[in-house]
Amino acid sequence: MTAMVETQHYETFATMEYMIQEEDWDRDLLLDPAWEKQQRKTFTAWCNSHLRKAGTQIENIEEDFRNGLKLMLLLEVISGERLPKPDKGKMRFHKIANVNKALDFICSKGVKLVSIGAEEIVDGNVKMTLGMIWTIILRFAIQDISVEETSAKEGLLLWCQRKTAPYRNVNVQNFHISWKDGLALCALIHRHRPDLIDYSKLRKDDPIGNLNTAFEVAEKFLDIPKMLDAEDIVNTPKPDEKAIMTYVSCFYHAFAGAEQAETAANRICKVLAVNQENEKLMEEYEKLASELLEWIRRTIPWLENRVAEQTMRAMQQKLEDFRDYRRVHKPPRVQEKCQLEINFNTLQTKLRLSNRPAFMPSEGKMVSDIANAWKGLEQVEKGYEEWLLTEIRRLERLDHLAEKFKQKCSLHESWTSGKEELLSQKDYESASLMEIRALMRKHEAFESDLAAHQDRVEQIAAIAQELNELDYHDAATVNARCQGICDQWDSLGTLTQKRRDALERVEKLWETIDQLYLEFAKRAAPFNNWMDGAMEDLQDMFIVHSIEEIQSLITAHDQFKATLPEADKERMAIMGIQNEIMKIAQTYGIKLAGVNPYTNLSPQDISNKWEAVKQLVPLRDQMLQEEVARQQANERLRRQFAAQANIIGPWIQTKMEEIGHVSVDIAGSLEEQMNNLKTYEQNIINYKSNIDKLEGDHQLIQEALIFDNKHTNYTMEHVRVGWEQLLTTIARTINEVENQILTRDAKGISQEQLNEFRASFNHFDRDGDASYLRWEDAVCGGVTWPDFLFPQKRNGMMDPDDFRACLISMGYDLGEVEFARIMTLVDPNNTGVVTFQAFIDFMTRETAETDTAEQVMASFKILASDKPFITVEELRRELPLEQAEYCISRMTNALYGESDL
Repeated sequence: MTAMVETQHYETFATMEYMIQEEDWDRDLLLDPAWEKQQRKTFTAWCNSHLRKAGTQIENIEEDFRNGLKLMLLLEVISGERLPKPDKGKMRFHKIANVNKALDFICSKGVKLVSIGAEEIVDGNVKMTLGMIWTIILRFAIQDISVEETSAKEGLLLWCQRKTAPYRNVNVQNFHISWKDGLALCALIHRHRPDLIDYSKLRKDDPIGNLNTAFEVAEKFLDIPKMLDAEDIVNTPKPDEKAIMTYVSCFYHAFAGAEQAETAANRICKVLAVNQENEKLMEEYEKLASELLEWIRRTIPWLENRVAEQTMRAMQQKLEDFRDYRRVHKPPRVQEKCQLEINFNTLQTKLRLSNRPAFMPSEGKMVSDIANAWKGLEQVEKGYEEWLLTEIRRLERLDHLAEKFKQKCSLHESWTSGKEELLSQKDYESASLMEIRALMRKHEAFESDLAAHQDRVEQIAAIAQELNELDYHDAATVNARCQGICDQWDSLGTLTQKRRDALERVEKLWETIDQLYLEFAKRAAPFNNWMDGAMEDLQDMFIVHSIEEIQSLITAHDQFKATLPEADKERMAIMGIQNEIMKIAQTYGIKLAGVNPYTNLSPQDISNKWEAVKQLVPLRDQMLQEEVARQQANERLRRQFAAQANIIGPWIQTKMEEIGHVSVDIAGSLEEQMNNLKTYEQNIINYKSNIDKLEGDHQLIQEALIFDNKHTNYTMEHVRVGWEQLLTTIARTINEVENQILTRDAKGISQEQLNEFRASFNHFDRDGDASYLRWEDAVCGGVTWPDFLFPQKRNGMMDPDDFRACLISMGYDLGEVEFARIMTLVDPNNTGVVTFQAFIDFMTRETAETDTAEQVMASFKILASDKPFITVEELRRELPLEQAEYCISRMTNALYGESDL
């Protein structure tokens, strides 16, 4: 075993075969200066405890060993051996030579020194010196410690644990913190010398007192020098492990004599315990051997009993008893036999190891005697098992044959159940051809099945014969059942042949009837379809909108009536086929099912539909004539509406064009245009009676459900929209002229300027039609209307591009920003068009003088004689009465926040 001993501050360590490598955290803690101090004192005291035997000591551990002399003396004292003669010189090389002699001696004792050289010791390297002393302590003070199977450090720790185990508050787990409170040291002393310490008076909360007590007692009575300071141990978080181990090892050696006595007592106890255990094993062997042999003696007669049972159940019970013996009774005995042999061998081994004579069991109870008895048991057991299996196989064969016979008989009887009644039926007398053929196929399948079951009948007879040969106990029942099956089998064969003959005879008769059924179906189906189509056409609800359409329906109906005689002949031929079928059935006594297998149509269906067709023909004639009269009345209504609509529509179109000319005509004054428009408005109102009359005619057309009129392009909806548009146009045009008059009067624009603005606007109103159509779509929802409702005209609106061109033609120099500003003035709602009124407002704002708010305020100051206020009397004196009262009223409201004047 290799151990690594590390010194403080340096990575110098000695590896020993009997040491276990220390933990990493333990190595790191060696760097603590407190540990170095503890090691100095402990190692110095330990060295002096041995050097004083030679009449000397050391004071400074790193200085006193530098010349190697006291180091060699220390090794001679603790080993009892002579080292080579030291060099007497005081030169460095003499010192190195002496230290090397000491180190060589240490190595000769099986210690491997790593990184520890004579130069470091001579130079007084304290870390190396402490490491070397620790190596010596391990080798000569701790290595030889052995407790049970552990040695060295582990042995010393186990010894401490054993000795201190009974003591309260002591739990030795290591060689550092487990010793801080001093109780462990006191416990070691009290365990060997209870007269030196009163352990009951020690307190765990007084570690310094406990440690000093242990140190003083050990030094005074046990000749163990004081190697540690209580304060250093208590105040160090983790005391130095090497110092503690060194000090504790002194206790181990001090109590070595007591340990030897204890070891001797333990050895005696161990010998006595071995003898007691051997005697117990002998008694147990005798007892187990007697019980096992007695059980074998009782079991063999039971296994030799070979009396066979008569039933399978009884033999199976015997087999189950034998299996129970194998599973339950024998395994414990096998275990006992095995344990007996193990105990015998163990006992002999223990006796041999303890130099005692071998054990000789009682007569007949030797291991060989038991083995022979067991061998005999197993032979009998094997024979009994073979006999059981043979008997069971024999009875199993008989039971198997009997069960097989019953099974096959049951299957056969189940298959034949009802077969005789089935073969005796005369169901073919009332069956159709398809059913007869199905019965024939079914009978053929039965014949095949019958032939297949022939093997089973033969097997049943063979099994019955074998059971009789084997003298089956219930052979009589088997024979009776087998005979019944054979008799029934012969009867089935006879009935099968009779039924085949009857089926073949009836099949031939039905083939003739089937051909007639097929012919009926082939001719009845198309004739029925023709009648269905005819009935559908005769009852069809027609919708016509003109005289021509109803005349076309009448012609088609006349053509249909011409085909009726030929259809009646086909009906009679179809009915003749059915009569032939009935005749054959009555002649040969065949029971017809009443349903043709090739069609769902019956002769009665054909007759009923034919009668229905004949009844529908005159009804159709009547419906067609009534529709002719209705269409003639509708035609008269169409012509009446068209005559009026063809007059009103052009009239509205003409008026729309005339109004358009008036709105763009710049000849004459605005007052003259207003008078003309008023005249047009009155004429339009007077024309309303014609519209009302047309509405009445339209109501009659709607009540008659007339939806088209080829005599006119005008619908009532067109006329309504046109009329409403005409009224809207005249009203809007009048309003535009009124606004122009107001603008002219308010802005002081002359008639010539207004005409000039109108001419410019009309010139650039090139896309008026498109704008008007956009308005038309918004009003009319995108519906296509006659052209007269929206004549090509200027509608008084320009798009932005035309407006820009108009301004440029009038001398305006426009940039994008300026034009955008003007558009916000003329089109504040962002509609995308500029009306004539907005154009007039813009032009008058640009050309005419406008009274600003500053000018109005200056006028008020003049009237008020430069006072900051004006009186009511001054207003009434300077202004006309009506304007004065209005101004006073507005100012009063402004005082109360009700006016913005």
